[in-house]
Amino acid sequence: MDPSPIDSSRYRQGVLKIQTDVSVTLARQNVSLQKVLALVPGSMLIFDKHYAEPLLLEAAGHPIATGETVKVGDKFGIRILQLVQPTEE
Repeated sequence: MDPSPIDSSRYRQGVLKIQTDVSVTLARQNVSLQKVLALVPGSMLIFDKHYAEPLLLEAAGHPIATGETVKVGDKFGIRILQLVQPTEE
């Protein structure tokens, strides 16, 4: 049985109300477990990424945008610079 357009519209509205985790990634690298276990307060990990390179904004693990760091009061945020084209899976 096909849903009516009203039911379809309600469904879409309901889906758009779903909340998901978003994360901002500064940099990533593969590190051995030996190095991870050696970390102590004061340890530093150095990444190959330049500090001015864009951050990556992800929703539910999927990249959606890149942006730059902005200060908002005593917190930080991300200013969107470019949307990322979704990939089909």
